[in-house]
Amino acid sequence: MSATATPSTEPASDEMSKEERLKSYLLTKAQDGEMYFKSKFIADEVGLSPKEIGALMVKLSDSASELTVEKWSYTSATTWRIEPAQDTA
Repeated sequence: MSATATPSTEPASDEMSKEERLKSYLLTKAQDGEMYFKSKFIADEVGLSPKEIGALMVKLSDSASELTVEKWSYTSATTWRIEPAQDTA
């Protein structure tokens, strides 16, 4: 019997998921207040396709308690509006 190690297909634990990477980017950009953007204009900065960003923005609108995410305009491509979430405490 040989004891060969099987390479893991799991991402390294220090590698951020796509969702975490986008959320981190948006939190940084929204520090000074609201921000409006189209996915295609930030795609290169976050290393994701516009389609991936659009899908993740829908998820983040429900799950990111630190951000307020809103679909703001639907002309040609969706414009997203984000701002830091207001503390309710």
